[in-house]
Amino acid sequence: MKILLTGSSGFIGTSLTPLLNTEYELHHLKSDLLDFTGVQQEVEATQPDIIVHLAARTEVEQSFYEQITFSQVNYVGTVNLIESASKLKTLKNFVFASTMEVYGWQPISDLVQHNQPFTPVAFDEHTTPNPNAPYAVAKYACEKYLEYAHRSLGLPFTAIRQTNSYGRRDNNYFVTEQIITQMLQNPAEVNLGYAKPYRNFIYISDLLDAWMQVIRNYDRVNKGIIFTIGPDNPIQIRDYADKIARKLDWNGVINWDTKLPRPGEIYWLNSNNTLLTNTIGWAPTTSLDEGLDKTIEIWQAKYGN
Repeated sequence: MKILLTGSSGFIGTSLTPLLNTEYELHHLKSDLLDFTGVQQEVEATQPDIIVHLAARTEVEQSFYEQITFSQVNYVGTVNLIESASKLKTLKNFVFASTMEVYGWQPISDLVQHNQPFTPVAFDEHTTPNPNAPYAVAKYACEKYLEYAHRSLGLPFTAIRQTNSYGRRDNNYFVTEQIITQMLQNPAEVNLGYAKPYRNFIYISDLLDAWMQVIRNYDRVNKGIIFTIGPDNPIQIRDYADKIARKLDWNGVINWDTKLPRPGEIYWLNSNNTLLTNTIGWAPTTSLDEGLDKTIEIWQAKYGN
């Protein structure tokens, strides 16, 4: 079977590539997603059985300041790929990397923001999306376009609403790696953003396993299904930073609220993996502590700590 992969150079793409190479004839999209003609010609020439669409701008915080770019790349680029894929007569699945950020604002978020009592919840496929960041709006729009293409054009698809992944080796922009690397490099103090929000986290090996299971089981998930991926392990960013500090034996000062403000910041994002587990049997196996220990080892070796 032939797979066409977009986003090959990204965090997930670079890690997924060797796994796909062992089981499939793998092709990497070379065209700019905003070049519809180029994308269409490449898709037609490749005739993939499955398209795995990972390519996107994913820095949620940055999307508040580069709204147009994020909308163009993440939405228009995806529409170009969907329209090209819809012309294929033997396509078995179009697997799309969506995001838990599509849930956006929910009532619990206001409770957390204003220090009011709340009952922890895990969002799932029945939770009504309410995206509240340019990145999330574009991703949700992609989901709706996929639903249109499935209903009207017969496009088979699966969308995965991913949560915060970690375990990066060469990018410290995202929260887990940012906290770790700042603490490794600065024994006295670090500068972070919001302390109040809650997030859940998935280690890269679990995420890759989920992708592989979805790709292998295309005939069980290609009916226009959208999955949350979990795991249900919410932790407040303040506590998350404290946990990492303890693991590093770091005793400095954390300066909170030092990043640019994010309009309409979401204070609760958490999801489960019940539907995906019930559908194909996948479940994460790496605990948050285990994943953090592995990620810390990566950056300690990098910095010689």
